Amino acid sequence: MGRWSRVLGDAFVRFAGLEDGERVLDLGCGTGSLTAAILSARPTVDIVGLDPSPAFVNAARDRFHDARARFETGDAQHLPFADATFDRVLSMLVLNFVPDPDAAASEMRRVTRTGGHAAACGWDYGGGMEMLRFFWDAATALDPAAAARHEERMRLCRQGELEALWRGAGLADVRETGLTIETRFASFADYWQPFLGGVGPAGSFVAALPTDQQQALEAKLRTEAWGDRPDEERVLSAKAWAVVGAVP
Repeated sequence: MGRWSRVLGDAFVRFAGLEDGERVLDLGCGTGSLTAAILSARPTVDIVGLDPSPAFVNAARDRFHDARARFETGDAQHLPFADATFDRVLSMLVLNFVPDPDAAASEMRRVTRTGGHAAACGWDYGGGMEMLRFFWDAATALDPAAAARHEERMRLCRQGELEALWRGAGLADVRETGLTIETRFASFADYWQPFLGGVGPAGSFVAALPTDQQQALEAKLRTEAWGDRPDEERVLSAKAWAVVGAVP
């Protein structure tokens, strides 16, 4: 899903209400998709990107040569910043992977100044993610046990869950909405090949299949998602739930 992060980042920045001149924490920055969206949208921000992966942090440092952005390693559950350090804390596609999201939400509030805002978003891995719905519908049709692997079972991916997390952290004026973007595939191969990389629940599911079952799944998807026209471009929708709240 990382290939769509920048597209989502642009929509998330608009939703979060980021303003020029703010000091911003990009929590769980990865290689910098959200940072890039922020830098593009607001010319006078000061950004700190934080991620637990030194490899991602190093990649972000290599990617950005901009005095407005710097990158550090750190844990979302124990942020290495003083209280009220930032005007706004943003976290994109991260909190459902944090072992203790309640602790992370509390830390986001702590490091945000009074009157500042914290915002987060995460993919709707159920009905809102067409590319995965096609995949898991086909996989489950071939093997009903595959339903147990569906990402829709992940936390913080359904409507209302991020809102509840924010209210539990004591944030005020909490607002949740759905953000929908387009995911564009040049062909069926463009859609199918990433699953073969073994990344994420869907990728690991494919990697564990015997060759004949991989081929059966590929054939079913080619028919059901692409109508047996594998060279055609397809545009599928992808939805994320986003939340923002103010520090009282």
